[in-house]
Amino acid sequence: MWLFGETMPHVTVARPAQTQVIRHQLPTGRHTGKPIWYAPAAVIGDVTGAAVPVYLAFALAGGTHAAACAIVAAAAWLLVRGARDRYGERRLGERHNVGPALQDWLVLVGLLAVVRAATGEESPFLLALAALVPCAPTSAVVQTLIHRHLATRRRDGRTVRRALVIGEANAVDGLVSHLAKRTDHEFVVVGVCPVGDEDPHALAPVATRIGRQAPPRLSADSSPVLAAARRLYADVVLVVPGPYMSGTRLRRLSWALHGEECPLVVVPGLTEVAGRRVGVVSVAGLTMLTVAPPLRRGLATLLKSVTDRLGAALLIVLLAPVFVAVALAVRMDSPGPAVHRQTRIGRGGKPFTMAKFRTMVADAERLRHQLAGTNEQDGRMFKIRRDPRITRVGRVLRRCSLDELPQLFNVVRGHMSLVGPRPPLPDEAAGYDEVERRRLAVKPGLTGLWQVSGRSDLSWDETVALDLRYVDNWSPSGDLGVLCRTVGAVVAGRGAY
Repeated sequence: MWLFGETMPHVTVARPAQTQVIRHQLPTGRHTGKPIWYAPAAVIGDVTGAAVPVYLAFALAGGTHAAACAIVAAAAWLLVRGARDRYGERRLGERHNVGPALQDWLVLVGLLAVVRAATGEESPFLLALAALVPCAPTSAVVQTLIHRHLATRRRDGRTVRRALVIGEANAVDGLVSHLAKRTDHEFVVVGVCPVGDEDPHALAPVATRIGRQAPPRLSADSSPVLAAARRLYADVVLVVPGPYMSGTRLRRLSWALHGEECPLVVVPGLTEVAGRRVGVVSVAGLTMLTVAPPLRRGLATLLKSVTDRLGAALLIVLLAPVFVAVALAVRMDSPGPAVHRQTRIGRGGKPFTMAKFRTMVADAERLRHQLAGTNEQDGRMFKIRRDPRITRVGRVLRRCSLDELPQLFNVVRGHMSLVGPRPPLPDEAAGYDEVERRRLAVKPGLTGLWQVSGRSDLSWDETVALDLRYVDNWSPSGDLGVLCRTVGAVVAGRGAY
């Protein structure tokens, strides 16, 4: 968050994870946009990811048209990506998951299948399909690198849009505070125009004040707002609707701002709702915001269930030697069973028995009550960074997440999913409030957003927010992204204790 005046000093911003982020001085003048090399880099990455594997595959197979096939594949890939607006400035670097690349790859395969049938191409189908496989991961890697570069620039106060906020004092405070907590977005508040006489507590200065009642003349609202936007070099105006900001008043204000080519963004107050669930419709001249319900049934959920069970069964077979080795190590390290069984709460509040490799001494549950005063978590979870109950082998297993492997049997039995919220203990779930209970709307997961975002290093509020984001916005592509990120989280071991 900035403190703005005629000159803007460096400011230190407190973020949720208790880290300190310094944004450098924000330049005045219009928003300069993202670096111009983003689009060429994305195009070059897509061409390379399509052309090189196709050329090598067909050349090694003795094909006579390897170069032509590579050119066609690259051109088709660029056509698909361009048609879906993957190179537009507004989208480049904003997302880093594999979902969009995977969706585009499926379209590419369908398009080239049509071209293959139309031209009578007789190359082996499996060879052609295998040659196209690197397209999606290459594009995803390039987009991830661009996203990380963009995130770094925004933490330094660059590649951002200067925003002027309009609304009632409480609404303005909420929006400014919410934007100030994170640096992964494009807006930096440079001033506010409160509606009414109350003063907002936001750190941004009050640029001008607007009366509560709609004025008889358009200029009574638009003139002070336009003057503030010019003085603060605002790139965009954010409006929080309320009782004193009616639709007619908002429409008239938009006329004045659009006359100055300054965009207007209406902030409805929804949080953590995926863009794919939100739509805008016009009914009888009224603009309405629609929010689709989360996916809970249908083909996508059936596919998730089948994939969970088949994937878990396959992993059990492939990792059988690891299961044996870990079980022997646990038994040799300390007395007690190799597998620890514990009651957890699943979907809809239904209890189930979850299995894990034992990482603590055999009477750990009894000792927990003696350590209640040393809990380092700020919520309902019990976590101690250096828990004296953890065995030597247990620390290694937790660091590598190998203690979670027996949960694959829970996935096969349908108690859990490969991806989902963390399964709570009964005493934790018993203390849930209405918001926290929503975590139980889906099956708990072997991994999830909590596991790939810091695990035990996160606060309770951050844990709940991540789980609710998953519950409300679940999608197959989102699960795939979490599974890919799980590999990096396991290797890094951050928050695993």
